[in-house]
Amino acid sequence: MPVKPHAINTIGLTLAELDSILRERRPIACRQDAQAAVKRSHAWLLQKLKDSDTPIYGVNTGFGALHDRSIAKRDLAQLQKNLVMSHACGSGDPVPAEIVRAMLVLKVQNMAFGHSAVALATVQRLVDMHNADVLPVVYERGSLGASGDLAPLAHLALPLLGLGEVTMGGKRMTTAAALKKLGWQPLELGPKEGLALLNGTQFMNAYASLLALKAMRLAHVADAIAALSLDAFNGHIEPFHPSVHAVRPHPGQAQVAGHIRELLEGSAILDEEKKHVQDPYSFRCIPQVHGASRDAIAHVATVVQRELEAVTDNPTVFDDEDLIISAGNFHGQPLALALDYLAIAVAELGSISERRTYKLISGQRGLPPFLVAKSGLNSGFMIPQYTAASLVSANKQRCMPNSVDTIDSSNGQEDHVSMGAAAAIKTWQVTHDVERILAIELFTAAQALEFRRPLRSSKPVEALVAALRRSVPFIKDDMVMHGPMEAALAVVRELT
Repeated sequence: MPVKPHAINTIGLTLAELDSILRERRPIACRQDAQAAVKRSHAWLLQKLKDSDTPIYGVNTGFGALHDRSIAKRDLAQLQKNLVMSHACGSGDPVPAEIVRAMLVLKVQNMAFGHSAVALATVQRLVDMHNADVLPVVYERGSLGASGDLAPLAHLALPLLGLGEVTMGGKRMTTAAALKKLGWQPLELGPKEGLALLNGTQFMNAYASLLALKAMRLAHVADAIAALSLDAFNGHIEPFHPSVHAVRPHPGQAQVAGHIRELLEGSAILDEEKKHVQDPYSFRCIPQVHGASRDAIAHVATVVQRELEAVTDNPTVFDDEDLIISAGNFHGQPLALALDYLAIAVAELGSISERRTYKLISGQRGLPPFLVAKSGLNSGFMIPQYTAASLVSANKQRCMPNSVDTIDSSNGQEDHVSMGAAAAIKTWQVTHDVERILAIELFTAAQALEFRRPLRSSKPVEALVAALRRSVPFIKDDMVMHGPMEAALAVVRELT
């Protein structure tokens, strides 16, 4: 049975809707209200140009520092084509396919609000590309995060002109070859269309949206792995008592404490009498640290949601007010700040995770050093912790905020930029390395739990260990650890 397309409308997307489109690979289609809004703004601009020679930035003028150069009517189409070609200056590695899919959806949504004055055929081509999984090759580097994500969005737009490269069916090819296979013709851009394609925050916000969704799931999984470690370390449940968190009412803190209590309910290990009075901070302060990250992630999700409902094109057309205004909605500062915050929040989930791993291999509380019976002959889990530590250290270095940086561009006309695209890329790297750190904790904690047998942990914790054990064995003697670590990473990724 065909999957029903998601209807792009004039209200905007929710994060949950975008998640559904991307995870379920749902097609998209512009609803009638969106089609009407696109047609209306396009017709208004064409009439405006017919009636008047008044300069309109980027429509009948040059761009950036060339904003005072008038362009003849006969050259307006060439102006837009030149804009796209000249701005396709991306560098570095191609961005992941899921990011490009998100960029296509977000660009369609941005135009569907009816403030961009583009032709409906241009929007429809982006819809068709998404639905056919024809993905432009977009490069990581090149955006300063103001004037929009110019270079990445230029690469996103090139295939509309029959230029650049795409992947189709997972195979990279020239756009010309792909269009021939599909029977599509290149488009000719009308006034403002190139500018509408290039201005906007769709590169930053594609990353921010996927990262916010990933971070929410990762925080949930971090709690589950922390609960396993707490029981494997024979830790106390008292620091998770609701009264403790009621007197310091940060919502994330209480949420994490409740989640850990729920995860460990029924654990025989937890009920065992403890000889030690209290646990190290990496166990005792799980609610405070994980909770602070959760609150930060929630804030970022709010910022991202606002951006999903925002017009970030320039100039902005208000046909009902007979206005076209050149302003700065393309500036990425809201996302840049949020992405820097998100990087820090997610990195802290990894930082405290590595500390729990370190404690588990330290030979405390009846656990053998490095979690093997014959330590000395065997190094056991000594070096997975090294790997976790190296990942944590790299993340600390990445968490220097990008949003505090700026640099002049376009002869000083664009004199303050957000660096939001750089923040997006580094936060993507941080988040994926935190997955690896958590996978190492999962691998280590499951090993430690076996030394508590015959006592059993709770049903949720034992289910997590069982999921790991389908691909990762208990380590009796030294072996090549890379394979089990990668298998543990696959388990974490399956959960996020």
